[in-house]
Amino acid sequence: MFTGIVEEVGKVVGIVQRGEDRRITIEAANIPGQLGIGHSVAVSGVCLTAVEVKKKTFCADLAPETWVRTSFSRMHEGALVNLELPMKADGRFGGHIVQGHVDGVGKFVALERIADSDNWWLKVELPAEIEKYTVYKGSVCVEGISLTVATLKKGVCAIAIIPHTVDMTNLGTLKPGDPVNLEADLVAKYVEKMMTREAASSLTVGELVRHGF
Repeated sequence: MFTGIVEEVGKVVGIVQRGEDRRITIEAANIPGQLGIGHSVAVSGVCLTAVEVKKKTFCADLAPETWVRTSFSRMHEGALVNLELPMKADGRFGGHIVQGHVDGVGKFVALERIADSDNWWLKVELPAEIEKYTVYKGSVCVEGISLTVATLKKGVCAIAIIPHTVDMTNLGTLKPGDPVNLEADLVAKYVEKMMTREAASSLTVGELVRHGF
C-alpha cells in the first residue's frame, strides 16, 4: 500500500522490448538503494516489481496491458517518473490510501499559475469511470500524487498545487493532452459496492414477480 506522497523523481534511462513485455530501467539517487529484487515500488502511480536492482538504478517489467492502459504509453528515455516506496506498518499516513492500481487514464489539461500567487492550478480531464468517484475536497491520485479536488466542472478536475509539489514531481514536464494515471479513492469504491448490495437486498419476491421474474 502507498499513500501518494512522492519520495523522489526518477528518470527513465532504458526501455527494452523483451518478448511481449517491456523492461524499463529507472535511475534515481535514493530509491534503488532501498529496494531488493521482488520489492514493490510505485512508478507514477503504478505498482511495479523490481526485477533487477543496482546502486542507482532498478528495472521493472511491463506487461502489454500495463503499457496500454496507463500513462506509460507516452514513456520515453529521459522521461521523469514519480517514485514512492510502500508504506511501512509503523509509518505515518501522509496522503490517502493508494494501491498503485490505475483505475483509468485522464488527460492533462494545464498547469496554470494562480493570479498573484506562487501556487498553481492543475487541471485534469477525467474519464467517466473516475469522475463518478470524485467529489469536492475529496482525494484523487494523479501520477502517483495524493491530491485534493478543488473544483469539478464538466469532467475537468481542478486542484490547487503548491510550488513544492511542482518541484518534487513530474507535473512540470507534462504537456496538454498527455495521458496521466488516475486512481480513485478506494473508500468511494467500497461505499458504492455496499450501497449496490443494499439496494439489491431490498427487493422482495413480490416485486420480482411484479416485474416478470
